[in-house]
Amino acid sequence: MEGFLTPKFKNKYRIPLTRLPNWDYSWPGWYFVTICTEERECFFRDVINGKMKLSEIGEIVKEEWLKTPKIRKNVKLDEWIIMPNHLHGVIIINNPTAVETPRRGVSTDVRINKKWKPNSLGSIINQIKSICTRRIRLTIYREFAWQSRFYDHIVRDEKDLNRIRKYIIENPCNWEKDRNNFENLYM
Repeated sequence: MEGFLTPKFKNKYRIPLTRLPNWDYSWPGWYFVTICTEERECFFRDVINGKMKLSEIGEIVKEEWLKTPKIRKNVKLDEWIIMPNHLHGVIIINNPTAVETPRRGVSTDVRINKKWKPNSLGSIINQIKSICTRRIRLTIYREFAWQSRFYDHIVRDEKDLNRIRKYIIENPCNWEKDRNNFENLYM
């Protein structure tokens, strides 16, 4: 089993990155993302009769998600849903000039500089998580946290996009069977 996992970091095993090798996540494209709360705690409220009812925390996440294309002119949102402990959404990145441009003489290439590449999927998700966390901790719940990583899938074609849209739309109706619904694990 130990050979399957990568070496320990801070005395914990880490799973390998799931990002597509040789793909620049600032390239124009459609990306399906899932962002989960830490320990998949249900901060965003609950699904009632197949419809999501948002808590105050869920409303903050909704506000910040919807601000994304207003703040980042290169981003558009497609189908999305906030669930009790995670968010699913399709983000469209349109960087017509996704070219390496140093800021203040420092490279923005993530392979050189360990910071997120500007206008990349990772930087967009990181900024959403960061502002939501700040707002939630200042006003509602100091212990709020996200999982450190997020899931992404590069949308390959229209058939793939339609399958993802259907999954997102039907997610509240399928919450009782959802693998992110930890309440069902112990029933």
